[in-house]
Amino acid sequence: MPSAPAFDVIVAGLGAMGSTTLAQLARRGLRVAGFDRFAPPHALGSSHGRSRIIREAYYEDPRYVPLVQRAYAAWAELEAQSGAALLRRTGGVCYGPPDGTLVTGARRSAETHGLPHEILDADGLRRAYPVLRPDPSWIGVVEPRAGMLAPERCIAAALDVAERAGATVRRDEAVTGWHPDGDGVRVETGQGTYRAARLVLSTGAWMRETLGDLHLPLVVQRNVLYWFAPARDAGAFAPERFPVFLGDLGDGTMWYGFPDTGDGVKVAMHHHGPTTSPEGVDRTVAEDEVAAMRGRLARYLPAANGPLRETATCLYTNTPDGHFVLDRHPAAPQVVLASPCSGHGFKFASAMGEVLADLAMDRPPAFDLSLFTVGRFAARV
Repeated sequence: MPSAPAFDVIVAGLGAMGSTTLAQLARRGLRVAGFDRFAPPHALGSSHGRSRIIREAYYEDPRYVPLVQRAYAAWAELEAQSGAALLRRTGGVCYGPPDGTLVTGARRSAETHGLPHEILDADGLRRAYPVLRPDPSWIGVVEPRAGMLAPERCIAAALDVAERAGATVRRDEAVTGWHPDGDGVRVETGQGTYRAARLVLSTGAWMRETLGDLHLPLVVQRNVLYWFAPARDAGAFAPERFPVFLGDLGDGTMWYGFPDTGDGVKVAMHHHGPTTSPEGVDRTVAEDEVAAMRGRLARYLPAANGPLRETATCLYTNTPDGHFVLDRHPAAPQVVLASPCSGHGFKFASAMGEVLADLAMDRPPAFDLSLFTVGRFAARV
């Protein structure tokens, strides 16, 4: 007979999903350990950059809306537990061609769920946000509850809550392999072997190598973040006056941005970078990349086109359909797969921690997860 597991649950990867899952499990009284190849929060994966958008009128699919609504409440709970300020309301706008994916999707989610929102034409957008320069035919879906999360503070808060509740956190110790061990699992790292009844894999850009023989069709993409000092009208970019935004530029590209909270106006392209690997990603931002972003600013947000203050790189780990993977391993049901999140998952992490903790404890989750099954890739795995 195998010996009793050392832990009830091991969580591999302590970014957005892993840190909140560890906190949930620890607060529920389980013996849990979390492992990360670096020392989270860090800037080497997908959960950094000082700001992440949280929005309710979810253009990707209306089925995300109940999850993000729970996430708002769960972020507030984590703020209360940790004493950290994590979420700031700024309002938000999704704008672009009226028949584009972004505007039609945001509008559909808002109408399906009866969310507070307003539809503005281009003139209305310019009146509401004088620094925006939408094309004359574009419209926007404005939602008052949108805002911004501080990702590094969120992860630090979740890990603090987890450790105070008794979790073991192993920083700078990567999970290098795992194997079913009876009804449990044996987990290997560079520093030892551990046993647990359940394993949660939330390794983000390292998910393919962590999954071993389960060859999911995942692609890692390099994306660049930019912070610009306003060239003029700096007060117009204050968070009290300027929203978080997503813009469909009508040419098959999408960008997003944030108000200036002291570091400059942050902007980035969404799903626009080259494929890479987490180890081989180019962290240097080239002059032509900066020039291309300046061209977009000059056309659509010219008042923000001042001195470049900072750049950073971020990794998206994408599925073919852009939806998450939240499911049990098809060959090892004691292993829960959490992420990849295709570049839009951070806002959900507080709620996903609850969902993933339920899965690890063999409890039925409170939400419909049919959008996120591994089985949709059955022909490829």
